[in-house]
Amino acid sequence: MKQDYSQHFNIFARIDWQQVQSFHFADSFDPDWLLEQGSLSRLFSKQCHQLTAHLVNQRILPAKSLTDFQCSMLFARGAVIEECLLREVVLAADDIPWLLGSTLIPRSSLSDEQFDLTSQGEVPLGLTVFQADQVARDGLHLGKIDCELGNLAARSSRLWMNQKPMLVAELFLPPSPIYRKD
Repeated sequence: MKQDYSQHFNIFARIDWQQVQSFHFADSFDPDWLLEQGSLSRLFSKQCHQLTAHLVNQRILPAKSLTDFQCSMLFARGAVIEECLLREVVLAADDIPWLLGSTLIPRSSLSDEQFDLTSQGEVPLGLTVFQADQVARDGLHLGKIDCELGNLAARSSRLWMNQKPMLVAELFLPPSPIYRKD
């Protein structure tokens, strides 16, 4: 992977997240990919020989750094907002970047789990999370943004692993199969 994407994770903060029913799908976006409820990593891995997650950043993010959207997705109204593990990766298929992924995992979601998500490293998160005993996705929001990388689609959703939440945001890069090729 030649290009450094570390400076592009700030794009997530500029996306206007919309609920699915109010989102207008551009003709170039394949809705099946954006609406996928299972593991996007598994779907991507079927489209290539090798899927890797290049770890760009992993650190603890203080509670005061979370946006209102992130807090509303991760914590019940009136709950104590806690610090989160921030994991930022570039998901690449056969070394071609397809997706920027940003995951927030509250500290309480990391404890007493069957998998240690803090040591995930270069393994795509979806390949681990969807092996858990109980996994569900809800709170799906979609977005699109015209930025320095192109006119891109994005999605954000809450993943529940054994009834503990994490917030996953995904920005689909131009080579990604979610874009219809004419």
